[in-house]
Amino acid sequence: MRRAVITASATAAGVVLLLSLKPHDPSTAAAISSSPAVGGSKSSAGPTPSPSASSTAASGGARTVTGSAINTRYGPVQVRVTLDGSAISKIDVIQYPNRDRRDQEINSYAVPELNQEAMAAQSAHIDVVSGATYTSDGYTRSLQSALDQAAKK
Repeated sequence: MRRAVITASATAAGVVLLLSLKPHDPSTAAAISSSPAVGGSKSSAGPTPSPSASSTAASGGARTVTGSAINTRYGPVQVRVTLDGSAISKIDVIQYPNRDRRDQEINSYAVPELNQEAMAAQSAHIDVVSGATYTSDGYTRSLQSALDQAAKK
């Protein structure tokens, strides 16, 4: 009888904890930029209003392509790539999960690492950052969408 009461209490407590979890707000975003000269400096840019991919041309033959916003379990991830010819010269992460302290902690090391790996590889074929699987997946998918779009133009 005592075990049944303890089991029922533990189950009820678990259900309450589970129901108290709230999904992350996808409208919360931040930006991190990476370029060979600067390497991982933070930017104050806010979220991009459109989740669709877009492209703009800059002076000197460089062009900027924004990848699709990829929704992850913890929020959207979106990158903007600057290309000089076919070479990636800069990657800006314009959206990534940063709603709570844990998101900020994880992504403060993961996003610069992803930028560094992508710049070195010059592609979206990079390793996942340990502990940031969802961000890594969103990053590579958004980067690939930007590179795919750039290849079409």
